[in-house]
Parts: sequence; structure tokens; C-alpha cells
Amino acid sequence: MPALLMAVAQSRDVEAFETLFRYFAPRVKAFMTRQCRDGQMAEELMQETMMMVWNKAALFDPSRGNVEAWVFTIARNLRISAFRKAQRPVFDPTDPAFVPDDEPAPDAAYDAKIDAKRLHEAMAKLPPEQLELLRYSFFDEVSHRTLAEQLDIPLGTIKSRIRMAFGKLRSALEERE
Repeated sequence: MPALLMAVAQSRDVEAFETLFRYFAPRVKAFMTRQCRDGQMAEELMQETMMMVWNKAALFDPSRGNVEAWVFTIARNLRISAFRKAQRPVFDPTDPAFVPDDEPAPDAAYDAKIDAKRLHEAMAKLPPEQLELLRYSFFDEVSHRTLAEQLDIPLGTIKSRIRMAFGKLRSALEERE
């Protein structure tokens, strides 16, 4: 067998490959049939294995193992690849994860822009210690307890300042409505 595989590798000897094919094809097909229990799939994987043997014959190294082990390793790897490919979900272009969100209506976009501007103006009027706590807490997502430790301020004071800041923002935003 190694001599036949070397003939295929060195001179693309069709007769040597035919001998290899006649010997290994039924064995590989039986192996695939046992593994995947699908005659059509077993036939396809056997054909693919034998094509790989033809194309990769030059990669066979007799010092690393025998021809049979090499061929069945190729077969096993192809079966695993086919199994993985079959397990992948089919791409659905209408899946909501791939469909962009609808553009907001122009009036809604305008209203959102106006609301954002009002919020920024209201935040600019907050005392610096309240604004700083809002930024840390909501934009940087730092917990109240961590803020208290980092700024060396009691936890109750942190919570009170944030509540007061919310109250001031709410009042400022409701005034303009």
C-alpha cells in the first residue's frame, strides 16, 4: 500500500490509485455508513475521502503510520467536518438580528433631538457634585457603594445627591413641556 500511495504522490499514477480505490472505497463507505447512518451521505463522504487521498498523497509520511490509518484519519476528519456543517443554522436574512431597525419618523427624530438638548441644558444647571455623581453612576456605570468608597463620601450622601439631581432634572424638563 505505501508503494501505491507513493506512486500516486510522485507521478499521479492512475492505476495505483485505482488499486487503492478498490481496496479502501468499500471499507471507507462501510465506516461512514456506520458513523452517519445515511447511505447517501456515506457515499458522498467516501468519494470526498478518496479525492482527498488523490490530492494529498504527497503528504503521506510512512514513518508516522500506515496507509490505512492515514486514509481513515482523512475519512474521520471529513465526517466530523460534515457533521459540524450540518449542525450550523441556516442563515436567514430576514432574522430580526440582521434586519436594520426602521428609521424613526422625522418628527420623532426631531423630538428626540429636542429632548436631548433640554436634558443637556438641565444637566448643565446641576451643582458640580451632583453632576459628577450622575456621570459616574449612569454613564460610567459605577455602583453607589464603589462611588462612596472612591470619593470617601458616605453612601447615604451619594444616594441623596443622586435623588436631588433627578428631582432637579425632572423639574427642569417638566417646566418646558
